[in-house]
Amino acid sequence: ACTHRNRVSFLSNVGMANDEIFSGPMSESVPTANSSFAHRRSRADSTTSFTYYDDQDEDRDISDEEWLQEEAIIDEEAELEEGRVDAEDGHAFAEPDMDLESNDRPSLHSRKSSGYSRSSARSPLLRRRRSSDTDRSVRSGHGSGGRMSQKIYIQNEDMTIVVAGFKTSVLGYAIYLCISICTLGLGSLLFRWLPRWRVRLTGSPTPLHKCDWLVIENQWNEMVVQQLSKQSFDMPLSSVFGMPGKGKMREFDEYNDPILDELRIMDYRYIRFCFHPFKDKFILGNTWQDPAWTDVVTIRAGIDGEEQENRERIFGKNMIDIEQKSVGQLLVDEALHPFYIFQIASLVLWSVDEYYYYAACIFVISIVSIASTLIETRATMARLREISRFECDIRVLRSGFWRYVQSSDLVPGDVYEITDPNLTQFPCDSLLLSGDCIVNESMLTGESVPVSKIPTTNESLELLDLSASSIHPEVARNFLFSGTKIIRARRPQEDKSDEAAALALVVRTGFNTIKGALVRSMLFPKPSGFKFYRDSFRYIAVMAGIAMVGFVASFINFVRLGLEWHLIVVRALDLITIVVPPALPATLTIGTNFALSRLKKKFIFCISPQRVNVGGKLDVVCFDKTGTLTEDGLDVLGTRVVHRPANRFSDILTDSTALLPGATYERDPTVDYNANKAILYTMATCHSLRIVDDEFVGDPLDLKMFQFTGWQYEEGSERPGASDEDDQNSLSPSVARPPPGMELDLDEDETSPNNKRAIELGVLKSFEFVSQLRRASVIVRQFGDPSGNIYVKGAPECMKEICRPESFPPDYEELLSYYTHRGFRVIACATKHIFKLNWLKVQKMKREEAESNLEFVGFIIFENKLKPTTTGIIEELRDANIRTVMCTGDNILTAISVARECNLIDRSAHCFVPHFVEGDSRTALSRLSWESVDNPAYQLDDNTLKPLPPPAEHDSSLPYDVSNLRNYSIAVSGDVFRWLVDFASPKVLREMLVCGQVFARMSPDEKHELVEKLQSIDYCCGFCGDGANDCGALKAADVGISLSEAEASVAAPFTSRIFDISCVPEVIREGRGALVTSFSCFKYMSLYSAIQFTSVSFLYASASNLGDFQFLFIDLALILPIAIFMGWTGPYP
Repeated sequence: ACTHRNRVSFLSNVGMANDEIFSGPMSESVPTANSSFAHRRSRADSTTSFTYYDDQDEDRDISDEEWLQEEAIIDEEAELEEGRVDAEDGHAFAEPDMDLESNDRPSLHSRKSSGYSRSSARSPLLRRRRSSDTDRSVRSGHGSGGRMSQKIYIQNEDMTIVVAGFKTSVLGYAIYLCISICTLGLGSLLFRWLPRWRVRLTGSPTPLHKCDWLVIENQWNEMVVQQLSKQSFDMPLSSVFGMPGKGKMREFDEYNDPILDELRIMDYRYIRFCFHPFKDKFILGNTWQDPAWTDVVTIRAGIDGEEQENRERIFGKNMIDIEQKSVGQLLVDEALHPFYIFQIASLVLWSVDEYYYYAACIFVISIVSIASTLIETRATMARLREISRFECDIRVLRSGFWRYVQSSDLVPGDVYEITDPNLTQFPCDSLLLSGDCIVNESMLTGESVPVSKIPTTNESLELLDLSASSIHPEVARNFLFSGTKIIRARRPQEDKSDEAAALALVVRTGFNTIKGALVRSMLFPKPSGFKFYRDSFRYIAVMAGIAMVGFVASFINFVRLGLEWHLIVVRALDLITIVVPPALPATLTIGTNFALSRLKKKFIFCISPQRVNVGGKLDVVCFDKTGTLTEDGLDVLGTRVVHRPANRFSDILTDSTALLPGATYERDPTVDYNANKAILYTMATCHSLRIVDDEFVGDPLDLKMFQFTGWQYEEGSERPGASDEDDQNSLSPSVARPPPGMELDLDEDETSPNNKRAIELGVLKSFEFVSQLRRASVIVRQFGDPSGNIYVKGAPECMKEICRPESFPPDYEELLSYYTHRGFRVIACATKHIFKLNWLKVQKMKREEAESNLEFVGFIIFENKLKPTTTGIIEELRDANIRTVMCTGDNILTAISVARECNLIDRSAHCFVPHFVEGDSRTALSRLSWESVDNPAYQLDDNTLKPLPPPAEHDSSLPYDVSNLRNYSIAVSGDVFRWLVDFASPKVLREMLVCGQVFARMSPDEKHELVEKLQSIDYCCGFCGDGANDCGALKAADVGISLSEAEASVAAPFTSRIFDISCVPEVIREGRGALVTSFSCFKYMSLYSAIQFTSVSFLYASASNLGDFQFLFIDLALILPIAIFMGWTGPYP
């Protein structure tokens, strides 16, 4: 009995059933730009060393409250510093009668609320101080010059950058030109390869508020020089940076809002930053929201044309337009690579030495290599532009009039119509103001699950916070993500006027949108740290050193022998081309190119060729579950109904016709069919399906459930013939009815003359699923019946809160545990009868009243089948000593069951699952208990994660071998993973990462972080997913393989058009083959160079050399063919 109680307690802690079926609006799990790293600790304090960052520039930010609280107490003598107030001093805006204009800074001047009109750029009533008053300045934490550099942590990119200000030094630039001219361009080329040298020479460090250009360096030591955009602005500071707090502080009026004369903008990787004069720092520009966004009615008025122009200057065009380099630019970038410059120099040298044949051969190889790179780069960029760029005509409200404009002209605050037939997808991030729509968010999630959107309310607007780490769940129901496709958009059904339209408010545009963040992740993947390439360059550097020694020795020897200077220079330089052969880069890429060609024939496509070699070094592969290891959809296995009055579960019913007697079979007088009827009616009515073009759209789970019934469904709509006095308020409810010809025997009175009748169920009211409650419900009335019923379906865990205890069978927990342990998904159903139900009573009924005192009626059981190839591939990887890990958002018990079924976990092995016995994932002092999923009596030590001695007695019926406690694995849920990462000791965290086989209930960010943690302990990690919420993990992995054709899959280096994991061993096999051939070619070319270098050095000692045709025979007949055919060799089948 004790064991049973422990097991029940354990199950309740880890989640007994499949409540992820009711995971709320799709938007909650979308890998948005803001939520990608919502749970991760900030890396702003990274220990990465930055060249251009001065620690003295680190200061305390001005808080929004300080802007208001300290404005009135600023000391007049200490608050002016060239028109800015330093953040470290805690000062805020200056007093309104002070003119802060300066020649050196973006000037600001205060204004009074009564004297400023938003319709004009500058009001003549504004007062300014005398310019002489600006001569006073104050010392600050940065000194009188201001901040020289700034460190910025970009949360949505998980990237730290440092921004440093510079002006061009006249003297330095003159020296640079002299060096370039005197060296015939070689100096310029050297500065191109070593940009830090050029910055030191031509740049003069300058405070950010004065600089002309910026040097931006990220944590991977990638550096770019970025011009600073400056434009005259003459608009309030709040129009760029919003109001303090959440941007809706009404007390922060125009009296305290200075005017910004000059707008300074920095664009880095399509992320826009604006310079804040008072904070003396660049601020991310995608979190702005209008303070007026507090009332839906006010918002619907839109903005005027002048406001649109001003906001377009701040936020740019509403277009995700990737800058595409011309063929000439790409050619120059590729041709000026050090390898190709070395090849060009070698070709010139060989031509001077009349060694034309080999020079021509190398020239052709180089041209082909450059051309193929150009074509591939252009094709990739063209595909990205095709995915990202979208433009259409759209009907927008401007200055009180409706007009058609290009979608690229939209700015935050615009109101546009979504029912326009020209609109097929949303051009920006928006809020739905009126009407309703159904959208397909597969562009973001990879899952083609239609999602219903409802209009926003004033309460939802209060929750809107674009600077937050994620979209609030309530706001997500109204949020229209850029790039998502419109399945159906309807005008407000309650408004009968012809002018009624479905409207949306623009909140973010261009690269600031969720789609923009996705495109950025494709354009700028994390740099690969594969050692092969790094070691190759090191080896070449060593060989170059040897070549220089040989050059000097040969030079001295030739001078001693008295050879002509022309011949001395040519022969000595020729020795360098022998030691470092120009053909080496080409031969190293041959194996990779052949591997890519073979993969393409197997419908596996790669956008990052260097990842092919990395695939050969994989130690661990993480798999998503649903859609990757298992089939995409779920099928109804059957139902288990509670029979009354025995209060026990029936056998599983795998056909809906078996639920109620009718034409199929006769009534059983010993059975009470009320529970059967309730579960059938629940499946027929309690769902979120909609009908578009005579097809059902909605949650696939609801669709499978409804299809199981075989019933018909008619969506509710307005009844044009109804009067206002109609008891249903001129609206007809949605109706569910059995298919034609099906008669159900519903009357228990066998003496009734007509106990078989056709039925129609009207859905009077629906309570949509709420993730916190984990259930949904409907109020249903059968036509012709004065009473009605409430039908509820939801997670089994939540039913105990709303159902009468006596309605649960004694074996409720046991049966639930049986199905969840075997990987089935379970939904519980309940009902309640209501007498004398009318329309008014229905509309007034609250959810708490409807979902209370219910009667539990049974389970609906879904199965998620493994894909046919899954088990074989997992076993193949295990035989190759490649560790396999499951990483899913599914329930932990379901995940363990699927892992055992596909042999990812040994079926006879112990599987231990941790759960909190004290505290939770946010508490540092929480305590975990690691218990066996099949028998909680078996546990792991908290500190070592090693099995504790087994108890004296154990259940011999357990499905694993208890005699071998060394054979075990670990399954971890997302909340425990979060706690272990944040608070556990490094030893426990490492043991969890090494032994963990199943990671369940993982958010998109946690999947991403799992991959990075595995990499941190020197695993070469791959990730295979179907694109559903896996973008971050696919991008972070050393080798990411997507099984989805959705746009989200472009973030992965590899994409398979065959949607099962058979592509994984193919990538590994080709990667190993390419890696072996790359190593072989490298060794072969190096050995050839060493042999030829030795031979030529001996010959040089006697003033002799190999003949041209001897060189030609060695290079063309012996070396190149063998190197090519070596790379052509494919992997072992």
